[in-house]
Amino acid sequence: MDITVVGSGGWGTALSLLLLENGNDVTMWSYFDKETETMRDTGENPYLKGVALPKELKLTSDLHSVTGARAVVLATPSYAVRETARRIAPLLSPDTVVISVSKGIERDSSLCMTQIIEQEIGASFPIAALSGPSHAEEVGRRIPTAVVSACNDIEVAEWVQELFMNERFRVYSSDDIIGVELAAALKNVIALCAGCCDGMGYGDNTKAMLMTRGLAEIARVGVVMGGKKETFAGLAGMGDLIVTCTSVHSRNRRAGLLIGAGMEPQEAMKQVGAVVEGYYAAASGMEMAKRCGVEMPITEATYNVLYNHAPLNEMFMSLMTRRQKRETDEGWI
Repeated sequence: MDITVVGSGGWGTALSLLLLENGNDVTMWSYFDKETETMRDTGENPYLKGVALPKELKLTSDLHSVTGARAVVLATPSYAVRETARRIAPLLSPDTVVISVSKGIERDSSLCMTQIIEQEIGASFPIAALSGPSHAEEVGRRIPTAVVSACNDIEVAEWVQELFMNERFRVYSSDDIIGVELAAALKNVIALCAGCCDGMGYGDNTKAMLMTRGLAEIARVGVVMGGKKETFAGLAGMGDLIVTCTSVHSRNRRAGLLIGAGMEPQEAMKQVGAVVEGYYAAASGMEMAKRCGVEMPITEATYNVLYNHAPLNEMFMSLMTRRQKRETDEGWI
């Protein structure tokens, strides 16, 4: 099957290798000509060091490579999804399935990635999302991983499930695409906050508190937005939250570590050297919370640190001294 992966970061590369391994004819597109040339010359992607790129993997900077593809995997950073979807829209073949593997929420619109894609390419194309606890560094090295394929049309979700699944990459299917995408995007905020916790020298108790209560507020807003509460206890919710809050591979956690140690947020983003999705998701999450009338205290505290220069210690204290309440007051769990 002809597949084009649009985006040549670590995640796009890891998925390209997986799809190639599954017997597909795979082309990976890069925005930069020089990056494509470097990968051809070295047989490696600097974003996924130590993982060889087989000669069978086609590398290109020509976006016309999406034409004729049975599936197009959009693996760009979230901020580039709208522009990229707009550019590929006139190039897609009528039977193409578009699969979003980017995690984020558009700030001004509060739209998830598949909603943005649908706006740009039209509703006639099947659009799915693939998400879950899946660091590119591990998937690229063939470490066992499980994710979820989601689409409002469960048959499309199951088609994508079969496309990606093999003995080292297990895929579950879901018809709750909004829940899957919101969980994937908003967990980055909690991971950034968990990194701050580590950087400040707090312990496992604190991180467990942030992760648990963070998942509760993600689920609150997710259900109001139309997601299913059980989705947030699954791979796209709890699973992705655990791995992003605790892993050395997590850019969000690394940024939080630097901020917790005293670095200014903007400098921390530069120091990480790659897109920190939690930075943007904190702003999107705040907009969404306001629109829905849902309390998201951890997201709000993180937003204030990142955008309003609020002292980190004061924000932690504000969370610890909130009014007394029952754990299940919000009707979740």
